[in-house]
Amino acid sequence: MNLSCPNCGHPFDGSKKAIVMQTCPSCDTTLYVQSDRLLTAGHAGEMHDSPALWAIGDIVKLGRKAWEILGHARFSYGRGWWDEYWAEDPRGFGTWISVDEGDIIVQEPLDLAQDERPGFATQSPVGHAFAFDHEDFRLIETGQGTCVALRGSFGERLMVGDVFEYANAQGGQGTLLSCETDAGDTSYFAGYWHDPFDISVNA
Repeated sequence: MNLSCPNCGHPFDGSKKAIVMQTCPSCDTTLYVQSDRLLTAGHAGEMHDSPALWAIGDIVKLGRKAWEILGHARFSYGRGWWDEYWAEDPRGFGTWISVDEGDIIVQEPLDLAQDERPGFATQSPVGHAFAFDHEDFRLIETGQGTCVALRGSFGERLMVGDVFEYANAQGGQGTLLSCETDAGDTSYFAGYWHDPFDISVNA
């Protein structure tokens, strides 16, 4: 599939079928894929320069697992910001890698039926306790994030200015569950914290 930016004609690699949106490195336009075409969806925002552990195109390795970094999104929570990277493993499965003040979290989306979802939501109070998948959890954080900048490719559609509510719950066995609500839709993610010194990067 041959794709190009409708604004400036910059060519894109259309071989990754799981990608649903991209940003144009030439004109900073946010684009989404629809019926084998790229359509415009606003601007990519300003990604202020700051130290980063990796860049788009890097292969991030942790133990036996490896992910290719495809997209970089930045979110503001008012008093600061954090970075999220969309990555795919060699099989094409996508995951989110979050970096916040040196903490690294690797999480995958949970595909759950309504009655299978964890017992917490973005409106739940901090300290709320529940059990999920044979593990005890406690809600440790809630807040609101706003997308301020996008670069690269993503497996879901994002736009600068998107606002969402989030909640994070820590499990007794080390699992981190996250819940995000955006425009009435709620998604859940599961993963683990990782030590930055345990991660290797191949550019």
